Amino acid sequence: MQASPAITAQQVPIALGDRAYNILIGQALIGDAATWADLPVAHAALIVTNDTVAPLYAARLRTQLASRHAVVHQVTLPDGEEHKTWQTLNLIFDGLLSNGCDRKTVIYALGGGVVGDMAGFAAASYMRGVPFVQVPTTLLAQVDSSVGGKTAINHPLGKNMIGAFYQPQRVVCDLDTLTTLPARELSAGLAEVIKYGPIADMAFLDWIEANMAALLAREPAALAHAVRRSCEIKAWVVGQDEREAGLRAILNFGHTFGHAIESGLGYGEWLHGEAVGCGMVMATQLSLRLGLVDAAFADRLTALIGAAGLPLKGPRLGAARYMELMRVDKKAEAGEIRFVVIDGPGRAAMRAAPDALVAEVIDACCA
Repeated sequence: MQASPAITAQQVPIALGDRAYNILIGQALIGDAATWADLPVAHAALIVTNDTVAPLYAARLRTQLASRHAVVHQVTLPDGEEHKTWQTLNLIFDGLLSNGCDRKTVIYALGGGVVGDMAGFAAASYMRGVPFVQVPTTLLAQVDSSVGGKTAINHPLGKNMIGAFYQPQRVVCDLDTLTTLPARELSAGLAEVIKYGPIADMAFLDWIEANMAALLAREPAALAHAVRRSCEIKAWVVGQDEREAGLRAILNFGHTFGHAIESGLGYGEWLHGEAVGCGMVMATQLSLRLGLVDAAFADRLTALIGAAGLPLKGPRLGAARYMELMRVDKKAEAGEIRFVVIDGPGRAAMRAAPDALVAEVIDACCA
């Protein structure tokens, strides 16, 4: 079998004035010295990773950073959404303080969305802000959570409710890290890829439909295009609305229902992307009942989510429990739940909806 040709590294810029940076997308990036050029030089670096990713990629990253930093420290966190807590966050601060790290220390987040969110929050908080670099190793993190500067931890009463907006110096999407990703994690990442089509780019949705088999087979060219186009759309949105005052909220399509699933079941029971995939089904059904899309569109999007290997039915928490959890969502205002709905194919909007209608959707979409 002939090896696939190497994917030429590409850059997607995030235009945020003096906080602008590039997303690098390609193969073998972690081990390439050019990847790390022009980043802040400091005496010390701290790699934040987890116990799944560390044995795979930490040594490779340390080798490259040794030429840029006199000392390279490492904090290895337990893996999983259930560890996205104050207690785990403090392990990062313990590593920074016990090693005498100063305000020029560069933090490198090597892992999935949980690692990136916590390392970014630590970077935003330590000495009121130190530079950090995102090195996402999951598809979900490469196409969504590592880009745009959202950092956070969870609270028992709500997901990502404690955090900060804090932009990285660079995002390094090494596609080779996706070869070690479990199939379930790959499907979870595809939820965030699919999301970009109905909210912003129907041509991209067409492409995802045509290339789903290639994506599931991890064909490098397909993954490279999916990551690049997802990042381009997110960069376009974040460049206009960095702090989610308006437009950026569309990136949360499926997340209001999805976060309720994660919180209601207990963090880690479903992967974030699984909850978002199911949440998109529910949000699409709400859009349908509001008269914003037709049944053909709803059926098409639901079929694509299923083809990615994502759950189409939510857990039976009960409509009242879903509503209670969704009132804690960051998009709620004065207790009124606001949903990202599809306002016609390729467009999204924020809308409130009658509780009775939302409950109808929940009952229809839960197993």
